[in-house]
Amino acid sequence: MARMQGYVGELETLDSRQFAMLVRGLANALLYGVERSPFVGSGVEYVQSRVYQDGDPIRSIDWRVTARTGRTHVKEYETPKSMPTYFLVDTSASMVVSSTARSKYHVALFAAGGLALASLDRISPVGLVTVGDRALRFEPSLSQSRVLEWLHQLRTYHFDEGTHLAARIGELGPRLGQRSLVIVLSDLHDPSALGALRRLAQLHDVVVLELRDPAEEGIPGAGFLRAREAETGRLTLLRAAQAHVRSQGAALALRRAKVDHLLIRTDRPFVQDLRRLFKARGILGRGTR
Repeated sequence: MARMQGYVGELETLDSRQFAMLVRGLANALLYGVERSPFVGSGVEYVQSRVYQDGDPIRSIDWRVTARTGRTHVKEYETPKSMPTYFLVDTSASMVVSSTARSKYHVALFAAGGLALASLDRISPVGLVTVGDRALRFEPSLSQSRVLEWLHQLRTYHFDEGTHLAARIGELGPRLGQRSLVIVLSDLHDPSALGALRRLAQLHDVVVLELRDPAEEGIPGAGFLRAREAETGRLTLLRAAQAHVRSQGAALALRRAKVDHLLIRTDRPFVQDLRRLFKARGILGRGTR
């Protein structure tokens, strides 16, 4: 039986070039006020000065040490290894249910695309793991065409995907050979995800971008609501503010686990908050030893 499939918002009318231009515009906005790349000249971190040897470039001469010692010295630099960045994008059914023009999935797709291209500009290889029923996986690469390839595949979605965030995190963790940056874009409807995120954050840098539709904020004075879970079809009874309280608890738990967290509401601008988060913490393009 064929699965019902949809397109993300206005993306159905965009060709590949127009879509790439939209994502590039977001990447440029995220990088505004941030240096394009940490790799300058021979490296980014000064290590020491040593005596000049034949063949050393003249531009590397350390004139201060040379003047002090009377012997020509050159500066040595060390270039940090680039930290790979993995995007875990939630493609489950709850991400595409929306009360606004843009769904959580729509915002997640553009945020992932903009951050991915911004990471490439900062010389950080980028990979993808989806956390719905679709098992898309792209190993980290510095290729922009590779990033655009998986973004184009994510332009369509299915209406009946389940969520497997905790499972995907559990699978990814042991595969990470070096310290990595993991950016999760999800509505956190998987109750097992918090424990998996805490364990991952013990060894890697983790950022959670939690997507929320305004309808999930709860309706003041509504008491109890009957709702249908998008991924399972199961009917449930919950308090109107229950989802909001649950989200607050998740944010607190993530902060305690030293996981960077940003709540993104689909009915509000998010670029400035996203740029502030990544710039303040120096996350994009960070090196590792």
